[in-house]
Amino acid sequence: MLRFIAWRLAQNVIVFFLFLTVVFFLFQAMPGDYTKQFIMNPKIPPEAREALAQRLGLSGTIWNQYIHYIRNVFTGNLGVSFEYYPREVWDIIAERLPRTAVLFFTATLVAFSWGYPLGRYIAWKRGQVGDYVATVTGVLFYTIFTPLLAIILLFVFANQLGWFRSGGFLSPRFWIRAPVSPQTVFLMLIATVLGLIAWWATAHLVTRRIGHPRPRKLALRTLTLLGIAAAVGGWYASGLGPYAGDIVWHMVLPLLELALISFGGTMLLMRDSMLEVVREDYITTARAKGLPDKVVRDKHAARTALLPVVTSFTLSIGFVLSGGIITETMFSWKGLGLTYLQATLSQDFPLAMGCLTFTGILVLMAHLVADVLYAVLDPRISY
Repeated sequence: MLRFIAWRLAQNVIVFFLFLTVVFFLFQAMPGDYTKQFIMNPKIPPEAREALAQRLGLSGTIWNQYIHYIRNVFTGNLGVSFEYYPREVWDIIAERLPRTAVLFFTATLVAFSWGYPLGRYIAWKRGQVGDYVATVTGVLFYTIFTPLLAIILLFVFANQLGWFRSGGFLSPRFWIRAPVSPQTVFLMLIATVLGLIAWWATAHLVTRRIGHPRPRKLALRTLTLLGIAAAVGGWYASGLGPYAGDIVWHMVLPLLELALISFGGTMLLMRDSMLEVVREDYITTARAKGLPDKVVRDKHAARTALLPVVTSFTLSIGFVLSGGIITETMFSWKGLGLTYLQATLSQDFPLAMGCLTFTGILVLMAHLVADVLYAVLDPRISY
């Protein structure tokens, strides 16, 4: 396994190098000259332009610029943004990435928690009314035009009912006298969620020692509720609870849109995978042994059928930028996708190329994680 991971990492480095080459020459082929865009930018003082041009490799021939660009990327230097001068591109990505990551990770987890059990159930009970209803619903959400779903959610829940905000990351007037920055509160929210996940995982490991299932479930639920109560109490005592609530309030609608679309795909994929697995000989053998249907479904069929779902789940994480452009634009969510779109439209090419570079890293790592998970979930696979 370690030899396989090392070999895949070496392959990823080569693919990443080719990806950077395509990105560089793609932007070079665009109309206009982004070096002139940099030199003529009024936000950059004249005395600083020549020094920055030398440091960023914007002077010289195209091959000199290409070599300078590749060297900068592999040394962690993505340059300075034209639009947000003098901020570094990495600084902007580090600010916007958590917003996109939280949105897509949460939506994907919610969609998986809905789609996996439902797809498993309707495949086992195929041909019944619930199977047809769930399948049609999944196809509807999976194939719906993403901007159309966003417009429907905004019209119903923001315009007509007034339950949620129509867009944005926060309410500006509410944050005028805030004691901390919105980014700090958002990072604290992320830390709280990660802490709750760690608490739940620890509680799950501890309660596994309880033999009877009912006391075990009761103990796990009790510990989970205690962790949630402690988190809510901590936010209330800090006085930052209303500010965290404002950010969460703005996040509900884009999160709901992404969750509904991902739910349809996850449920349909799990259903199709289960329908293939239940025809296997070892499922017939397990039934012939007299095992309960629940054991055959969950322990034998579902684990194998989960492989394509896990692959789809892992690879979708790498493409958060491509999916975030539409959603973040429709809901004015200032994340990585909207940042990439605005950078491209304003010809802030260092920032746009930085966003693409980071996306390439995510995609390559997602493929590697998917390969490793395959071997973990299916003992028949070896490398």
